[in-house]
Amino acid sequence: MFLELHMIQNFAPSNLNRDDTNAPKECTFGGSRRARISSQCFKRAIRTYVRDQQLLPADRVSERTKRVVKAITDRLVNAGHPVEQARAVVRAALQGFAGKVDSDDRTSYLWFLGRAELDALAAACQKHWSELAAVGGTSEDTPDVQPSGKSAKDAKKQEKKAVPETVRKALERCLDGGKAADLALFGRMLADMPDKNIDAACQVAHAISTHRVAPEFDFYTAVDDLNPDDTAGAGMMGTVEFNSACFYRYVNVDLRQLVQNLDGDLELARDTVSAFLRAAIGAIPTGKQNSTAAQNPPSLILAVLRRKGLWSLANAFVKPVFVSESGDLVEKSVEALLAYWDRVVSVYGGDGLDFGGAVTTIEQPINPNGVQGIPNVSTLIREVTARLEFTSPEG
Repeated sequence: MFLELHMIQNFAPSNLNRDDTNAPKECTFGGSRRARISSQCFKRAIRTYVRDQQLLPADRVSERTKRVVKAITDRLVNAGHPVEQARAVVRAALQGFAGKVDSDDRTSYLWFLGRAELDALAAACQKHWSELAAVGGTSEDTPDVQPSGKSAKDAKKQEKKAVPETVRKALERCLDGGKAADLALFGRMLADMPDKNIDAACQVAHAISTHRVAPEFDFYTAVDDLNPDDTAGAGMMGTVEFNSACFYRYVNVDLRQLVQNLDGDLELARDTVSAFLRAAIGAIPTGKQNSTAAQNPPSLILAVLRRKGLWSLANAFVKPVFVSESGDLVEKSVEALLAYWDRVVSVYGGDGLDFGGAVTTIEQPINPNGVQGIPNVSTLIREVTARLEFTSPEG
């Protein structure tokens, strides 16, 4: 079974997701320039929303960081180990099974680890303290594993060989996903350990505007508070680019993959879907919010449960939406989305559709094929979670 969310969300003038020039991200769709918010931006917003709103227990969320050494060292220090010894042990552990750690204790790329995985790695370091301490140089019988005169590749191999095989395997076993909900949803790739990669259960599309967008510029000035009599000019001045756009957002979740990533824990899978729904609906990107306050919730949320197939409804907006006397931008976008849904259902049929429910903030009846109007978000989430099935019809 698959869960899909289709949303129409209109943001006030803002710059929620910037490119390398600090301009709002854009794309071309249907031959027209559109505003865009990247999928990565919304994934980040969803993850932090779940954490900040405490929608799931703390041990069921992840950390994405290069500071894995510090995260594990802190756990060992809290367990009573001296900080420098703990740091040396953790460095030896990571370099012995996972790759290079630089002089600032940072890994070469961001790791996405469940907090339970970090706890397990700390426990494994404690269990194999003496072997790792010898490799890390905190005991008298430290072997010579200095990479002097060797290539980085040879040094990396030597560091791995320095850690006993049994210890290395014990450390590797810690990377089992830790039943972390966000890790199960969004997956991960560990370049040095491809067998520890996790296939994402969730797909997130780039949000695109339903209409054409042209960039706008805000010219700003700032007054020097300690020189108020200087009226010849400003203390500083500049320009900031922004836009205002009504976005179509689309996400889906493969429920069977989610359960697999959570080691078959059906209760946690159900809680994860509930938290994901609340976060996907409530999360808003944070870019430039202190100067724009574009805190605008979705105007339409269409939730679908289906047995097979996945439908993005982005093509409802191949022809850009225009404001007219018959409706504003949000109303016309909702109208276009639901009309396109009707056409797709008419062409491809509703076979495999288990449930469709929609919530809207506009005064427009919800009556497309197979979709029922729902009064509010909480009721929609209850209706969806009550119908969840985590296995295919074939089992």
